[in-house]
Amino acid sequence: MKTLMLGNEAVARGLYEAGCSVVSSYPGTPSTEITEYASEFDGIYTEWAPNEKVAMEVAFGAAFGGKRSFCGMKHVGLNVAADPLFTISYTGVNGGMVIAVADDPGMHSSQNEQDSRHYAKAAKLPMLEPADSAESLDFTRYAFELSEKYDTPVLLRMCTRIAHSQSIVETGERVVPPAVPYIKNGAKYIMMPGNAKRRHPVVEEKLRNLVLLGESVYLNRAEMGGTDLGIITSGTSYQYVKEVFGDSVSILKLGLIWPLPEKLLKDFASKVKRLVVVEELDSFIEDHCRKIGLNVSGKDVFPLLDEFSQNLVREKLGMPVPARKALDIEIPPRPPVMCAGCPHRGLFYALAKYKANVIGDIGCYTLGAMAPLNAIDSTICMGASVSGLHGFNKALGEEGEKRTVGVIGDSTFMHSGVTGLINIAYNGSNSTVCILDNSTTGMTGHQQNPTTGYNIKGDPAGKIDLEALCRAIGIHRVRVVDPYNIKECDEALKEELKAEEPSVIISRRPCALLKTVKAKPPLRVNIDKCKGCRSCMKIGCPAISMKDGKAKIDPTLCVGCGVCTQLCTFDAFEETAGKEAE
Repeated sequence: MKTLMLGNEAVARGLYEAGCSVVSSYPGTPSTEITEYASEFDGIYTEWAPNEKVAMEVAFGAAFGGKRSFCGMKHVGLNVAADPLFTISYTGVNGGMVIAVADDPGMHSSQNEQDSRHYAKAAKLPMLEPADSAESLDFTRYAFELSEKYDTPVLLRMCTRIAHSQSIVETGERVVPPAVPYIKNGAKYIMMPGNAKRRHPVVEEKLRNLVLLGESVYLNRAEMGGTDLGIITSGTSYQYVKEVFGDSVSILKLGLIWPLPEKLLKDFASKVKRLVVVEELDSFIEDHCRKIGLNVSGKDVFPLLDEFSQNLVREKLGMPVPARKALDIEIPPRPPVMCAGCPHRGLFYALAKYKANVIGDIGCYTLGAMAPLNAIDSTICMGASVSGLHGFNKALGEEGEKRTVGVIGDSTFMHSGVTGLINIAYNGSNSTVCILDNSTTGMTGHQQNPTTGYNIKGDPAGKIDLEALCRAIGIHRVRVVDPYNIKECDEALKEELKAEEPSVIISRRPCALLKTVKAKPPLRVNIDKCKGCRSCMKIGCPAISMKDGKAKIDPTLCVGCGVCTQLCTFDAFEETAGKEAE
């Protein structure tokens, strides 16, 4: 059957058709939907793991046991999972194991723009890169065959455009291969130095065999057209090249992106007058081409950063660029902000009012850095708020301890914040950590996590008690506040920052966008009482604006949280129960 599918949905379908049995992932845009779609298939066990390292180890354990397995993550998630990645390259697998990593050129939802192809090279693992949804399905199925044939995990590189665009896919039936019997083999799987030394040559031999595969495998194909220009490309860049040039140039499309072939590249180069590599981010293919002696253009023409486009390819390769039509008016900027009713807003307002130093983390609450709150000083990676807070306070002593907090979400805390809190308890700094518990993994689309009490399918599951956990690791001062109550947040911050020991403030209220949260009627502004002082604008709620010198509430956005009422000394905000909202 032919149907339209997102690239991520097609990967999930490929998992199903390939007979994958176990899927463990941590949500991260643009990879999240793979696991969400996989969870809809009967016959595949799926789960959200606390972090990517755990997910990869779960997937390895399943493959070790003889079943086909998968784990998915975004590019920065692969950093977290790098520890097991480099070693399972040595051990190999039993059942097939596929690892999807979704890069984010342009940093639409990421803190850096790293190129995951380097992990394939560094970890000595094969990597496939599909260029549309059909290939996403096909390459996923083939990755399992490759994994089992060459006894290796296989990386599948997605990117934002392929993951989140739709194209036609032809689906097939699910075929579950027999489980591979588990046989004890310590020399292969116990990576003590003596065994690891004997496994490294095996890995190098696999790579040599995979290079030979790349010379003829269907994943790599030459599309010969005009020979004045030859383009070597892969993934989404192939789509841009094809749209610009069609069949007027010759194209070598690489689907096995590592290890790269040698003879195939040289043969293609010999048939064209000018050779160009078109690839997003780093000069990965280009460097290999130069290493094998090819005269090639690449990053001397194309940028090292951001997403490409059809017009960029046209411009850089000397093709006419279609004229652009400018708008008659300038569109005002629309920076990202926390949603109306976001439970994080009240706490961030209190932090901004306190003029605290705030070590931030990865999640919706990172938006606390935006105006008018401007309440975050740094954001590095998952869990860095807690560890960074400890280091900051160790460096500055009391000067830091009395004015600095770390802010982290419930899912991120379970991902990698808890170890930082253990470090605070063990090595002792008078650090205050704020855990923003909104009962979900918000930024990636409301996935469950170990603190919500539900699994990926919404069934009841083990639930971590954050207060008990914090106390168990040695934090004696643990308190819960309602972030809609600004006075309560103010008092908690003042008291905990004065304390002479580590403390945790849990800011607890469900995300306003959760389906289980029933919004209150929107508020309205009594324009007779409003003095136009703009105090309500200090919280940055998108439901509040100014019109004719008076505050105005958009009833389609307001959820009646009441935070704004606590800022207005003139009682201008009123409930609309039984009244018409303005």
